[in-house]
Amino acid sequence: MTRPPVDPTVELRGITKRFPGTLANDAVDLTVHRGEIHALMGENGAGKSTLMSILYGMERADAGSIRIDGREVTFGDPSAAMAAGLGMVHQSFKLFDSLTVAENVVYAAEPRRFGLLDRAAARRRVRELAEEHGLAVDPDARVGDLPVGLRQRVEILKLLHRGARTLILDEPTAVLTPAEADALFAVLKSLAAQGRTVILVTHKLREVLEGSDKVTVLRDGRVVARLVTADTSADEIAAAMTGRAVDLDRVHAPGTPGDAVLEVTSLTTDAVHDVGLTVHAGEIVGIAGVAGNGQSELVEALAGLRPVTAGQVTLKGRDITHVSATERRAQGLAYVPEDRHAVGTAPAASVADNLAMGHHRTSLSAKGLLPPATVRTHAGRLIERFGIKAATPEVPASALSGGNLQKLLIGRELAHEAPLLLVEQPTRGVDIGAIQNIHDQIVAYRDAGHAVLLVSAELSEIRGLADRVLVMYEGRVTATYTKDEADEQALGLAMAGGAVAPTEAVD
Repeated sequence: MTRPPVDPTVELRGITKRFPGTLANDAVDLTVHRGEIHALMGENGAGKSTLMSILYGMERADAGSIRIDGREVTFGDPSAAMAAGLGMVHQSFKLFDSLTVAENVVYAAEPRRFGLLDRAAARRRVRELAEEHGLAVDPDARVGDLPVGLRQRVEILKLLHRGARTLILDEPTAVLTPAEADALFAVLKSLAAQGRTVILVTHKLREVLEGSDKVTVLRDGRVVARLVTADTSADEIAAAMTGRAVDLDRVHAPGTPGDAVLEVTSLTTDAVHDVGLTVHAGEIVGIAGVAGNGQSELVEALAGLRPVTAGQVTLKGRDITHVSATERRAQGLAYVPEDRHAVGTAPAASVADNLAMGHHRTSLSAKGLLPPATVRTHAGRLIERFGIKAATPEVPASALSGGNLQKLLIGRELAHEAPLLLVEQPTRGVDIGAIQNIHDQIVAYRDAGHAVLLVSAELSEIRGLADRVLVMYEGRVTATYTKDEADEQALGLAMAGGAVAPTEAVD
């Protein structure tokens, strides 16, 4: 994929940025050329997002310079960066759910007629951009009704409408299905072929190897590797990111199942139909499926966040079908939700307070009070155990990167030592080194005699961790596999609907 050399589009020289207690960027140099897909990689807290925030005018560097198309610039805010031809798609999309696709795309850059928004011209503009760049989306669709993959297309269309020549994408596939991720990279390659520049911030090695031209790796705020993708390997990139050799394809040994902990019989909700399953102590049961086939709704029903219309759920022999989420936790259920921001954490609360949640009525409570020293000690222990990078335990959770927020959530829930752990997308947005740590912690949790029900969009994660795998399709469990049977071909066929529903759940 290497192209003939051209003049740099983006040049960062000596970028340094300090926050209280943290040197986020330490004299970073980065050069990206026109027509290039350039991957920026590093572990959580390595300084990637800070560097891109400086480039996009959201933060000011303490030292260093920025050149765009050979001209030195200083961006006081993102609007100045946009005027210079930069555009950024953030992990959390900046869209108005109540407006249409066309209205979102042209917002603040509207075609006008007689001083008013020309809606016909806006729709026409979106259709033209969508056809030109392979970003098919209905201009009249309400954004709030769109799946996440199409919302991302709307974000890219916004940038193209504003004439962006350099696109910065921050963890663009963190919330996409494999098919959606493949479609995104096809679009990015097309944009690069047209002479646009793409800077890709990601943790996913396969995507980098298949979709980028060059790779720059940050570790602890410094550049530690500059690589040509065609000449490198996953192992080399992973070692640069972590500073050590990493086993990328580890499959954990199976567990030793004991008594049934979770038993689900004929469970039905608005999006789940007649599901039966059992999870035993000392066992990890994985649920695979293309996003939108009922996996999240099933877990929400088990956690008490979605009403059950039929069927039964028992935990350690107790019927919990219609009890509250609070009572389920009291009876021995821990839960790592898919949405770590809106459901899993309180962003405005401190890291320490977030780590105390759920423990505040039990292990941390002293006569109904929460001693601050006890909360700090508890937080410090989990921060060290899970490698959570926070300046202090007192900073708000919103100050953490997405990957570190995920570590916080995983650590808090595992610390409950509950008989049953429900965990969705445990390593989404998490760096390679932390993925290994989280996987090891989940397996250790199983081996300590707990039951784990795991939902993941990463087939390698399902195959590496699960003792049994269930596949969901259109709200039903349509296939079950042992660890040895769950190869990618079988799982992929079942996920596409090419499997016959089992006659009964495997116990």
